[in-house]
Amino acid sequence: MPGVLVLMGSGETSPTMVEVHRAATRELRPGARAVLLDTPYAFQENRADISARARRYFAHSVGLQVEVGTGIAGADWVFSGPGSPTYALERWAESGVAGDLRARVRARQGVTVLASAAACTAGLATVPVYEIYKVGAEPHWREGIDLLEPLGLRAVVIPHFDNAEGGTHDTRYCYLGERRLSRMERELPEGTAVLGLDEHTALVIDLESGSVRVAGRGGLTVRLPGSAAVLPAGTRTDLDGLRRLASGVGGAPLPPAPAERAAVPAEVTLEETIRAGEERFRAAEAEPDLVAAAQAVLDLEAEIVKWAADTEEDAGGVDQARELMRLLIARLGELAADSGRRSASLGHLVESLLALRAALRGQGRYDVADALREAMRAGGVQIEDTPDGPRWSL
Repeated sequence: MPGVLVLMGSGETSPTMVEVHRAATRELRPGARAVLLDTPYAFQENRADISARARRYFAHSVGLQVEVGTGIAGADWVFSGPGSPTYALERWAESGVAGDLRARVRARQGVTVLASAAACTAGLATVPVYEIYKVGAEPHWREGIDLLEPLGLRAVVIPHFDNAEGGTHDTRYCYLGERRLSRMERELPEGTAVLGLDEHTALVIDLESGSVRVAGRGGLTVRLPGSAAVLPAGTRTDLDGLRRLASGVGGAPLPPAPAERAAVPAEVTLEETIRAGEERFRAAEAEPDLVAAAQAVLDLEAEIVKWAADTEEDAGGVDQARELMRLLIARLGELAADSGRRSASLGHLVESLLALRAALRGQGRYDVADALREAMRAGGVQIEDTPDGPRWSL
């Protein structure tokens, strides 16, 4: 089995991470056993729905048939994602899954993908984000499962590193903000680095070769007291280089190649897709171009289908996209009605001008009749003289 560890900052079941998942599973044997650990969200009432959406995503987008389970013995591929880091930690400690995950990494075998809440648990300490951000507990750490220790990395992992949902308040660093993270960093064991994974971004570690790459939209921040190094998407290095950065010695990761930088999509989040779709519709409306407006609505619907499998709790944008689509469809109907009314008015005008042209021709004033025909053509009305009389079209 290939040995791969993938940590994701968010977007684990969104279109943005499809290629990362495909690359990680490319070397799996036919009929590989793939297990989805639902533990982080197992306490939620919509647990079954989240699992069903994730299974559809991996089947349709990645070509992987996934079973939902609580144990990972003998699994070729293991995935866990959104929910509560501390809830997952407690259950994994009780069931032995924490030790099994460490054993997979230590043995350099199998594909292990941890994202969002699950990625939080991968370091030597874990951010109890629910307790701090939603319940108001004092900032503190919980012990992590420390998958990075077998790799020689002394670090904690913080997903959602560039989160900006707060608007007027700081929700970076998995909703901690700078004030709380700075306080918590002082409580970490000396020499511990923070590995900050931006949203829709993955850290991919080949456990056999030791190669490391950053993929997706954002970057990986290696943060130590008084310093921070940012590795943007497309960066390639190795475990030695990452260890040097995490220990403060410094490293020399290769910068993204131009082709890799170009491959990072400019619009990857559903929110950005919604905004771009609405702008395209408004531009078509201003023309007006009903075909382009209708295409903008169809493209938005296609994006909704692609993003419907997103299991993240903060991905309620699908409902927002559906609301926008209904609004745009209603507006499209209004535009069509307006166009119909304009066409009817135009028809009356053209018929009147054709009657005037016929009268001019009857009077032998062909030069004026021809000038009228040219003026109508310049205005977008094509005249065709037939044995049955003139016909016109736009």
